[in-house]
Amino acid sequence: MRIIVAGGSGLIGTALSSALRGGGHDVATLVRRPPASPAEFQWAPAEGRIDDTALKGADAVINLSGAGIGDRPWTRARINELRASRLGATRTLTAAMGRMDTPPAVFLSQSASGYYGNAGPLLLPENAPAGTGTLARICVDWEAAAHEAPAGVRVVTPRTGVVLSRSGGALGRLLPLLRLGVGGPLGNGRQYWPWVTLPDVAGAFSFLLTAPLSGPVNVCAPESADVNSLIAQLAAALHRPALLRVPAPVLRLLMGQLADELLLASQRLEPAVLSEAGFEWQHPALAQAAAWVAA
Repeated sequence: MRIIVAGGSGLIGTALSSALRGGGHDVATLVRRPPASPAEFQWAPAEGRIDDTALKGADAVINLSGAGIGDRPWTRARINELRASRLGATRTLTAAMGRMDTPPAVFLSQSASGYYGNAGPLLLPENAPAGTGTLARICVDWEAAAHEAPAGVRVVTPRTGVVLSRSGGALGRLLPLLRLGVGGPLGNGRQYWPWVTLPDVAGAFSFLLTAPLSGPVNVCAPESADVNSLIAQLAAALHRPALLRVPAPVLRLLMGQLADELLLASQRLEPAVLSEAGFEWQHPALAQAAAWVAA
């Protein structure tokens, strides 16, 4: 397949592009700077501009674009940027598809587990309702923007959970502390994180390119775990203690609203669509994932 990736320089985009190329696909990326190779095309999603030749002949478009959720404090300006960067990029892509005589057959447009808000211990398949809060509102509008793609394009909105990797991502700041034996659970640790390893995210997206699925898809492992279990398994795989719990009031003091929505919110996702479609995880169990992260 010829595949166009927007937002290909991030954690997921880098791993996914590498996996797709390893599978024999022709992968091109959209960049904001001048292109440095024939496999790059320039765009300016904030202004709605794109090189219209970029999507020519593409079988699929994968949209991973958006400002980093946890990179900076959530000021009002930053929240506006989180929203605008996602909706602007998505609408730039759907508008470009709408100008084509033969648009790509598939549009995978990233969403997030934040769609469900803070749902406590409730099990959340794809048909569970949207939650409340900043991230939930952004995700609802983000998915709606993806469905502005022209008729005939199969639209998939993967609601990706907490991505476990050996560096960067959700564990970027926590993993080094765990390796030193000075990490620990966040808050009371009873909140569920819908975890998934980076190889399984890349595998799920590759699977969704050809599987006859559309609409929302929960991208997480089939084994659910709360933060206490997640941290304990990672620490055990690293042969380190994990005793230094960070209380919720401290997290709120340091991070404000971001702490409540990213670290303390509970989302017990069920990957019902992937399971029913026959997707096979490399790391379906937390013990396997922790061993891979620690390797």
